[in-house]
Amino acid sequence: MPVPPHESPPVIASGRLGRRVRIVHLTGAVFDALASGALARAESCSPVPLTAYFAGPDWRSTWARRSEQARRDPASAAWVTGVIWDEDQCLPAGRAGFHGPPDADGMVEVGYAVDPALRRRGYARAALEALLQRARDEPTVRRVRVTIAPGNTASLALAMQYGFSAVGEQWDDEDGLEIIYEVAADTRTS
Repeated sequence: MPVPPHESPPVIASGRLGRRVRIVHLTGAVFDALASGALARAESCSPVPLTAYFAGPDWRSTWARRSEQARRDPASAAWVTGVIWDEDQCLPAGRAGFHGPPDADGMVEVGYAVDPALRRRGYARAALEALLQRARDEPTVRRVRVTIAPGNTASLALAMQYGFSAVGEQWDDEDGLEIIYEVAADTRTS
């Protein structure tokens, strides 16, 4: 599938089982449609096909936040949550992106979620690798953050493999207690 014209060349990363993915960015119109659960409308303006899970209730709050963010700052759409696109299967496997452009200190926060039907197949790893590569490639990014609920052992194990270390904790109104992990953007792990 070709790269949409509004995107920079894709960072393609390979996760467990050789999943080759890229993060396909969405527009405010797609965010609006997904936030309201309108899959057909979202697909009509999405650069890639979507599944019903994207417009389902589990992810609507994320799309609503991104919709508002894109409305306030249209340039942020190139940073925030997009589609984890499997290059080989031509399959939307989940969502991933940054919570926004780098802040004044050069920090970005990553977030990712895989469709439950496709979990444990390497998509989260490949998405995280793509996000970390983009952070390394962006001259204004110095640190990468991820927040993880204490009981989310799978996400914690994944983050630890990429050099993240705990720097604090926070309370999230939607997710509850989260531990904050950070890593230098230029950290490379194999």
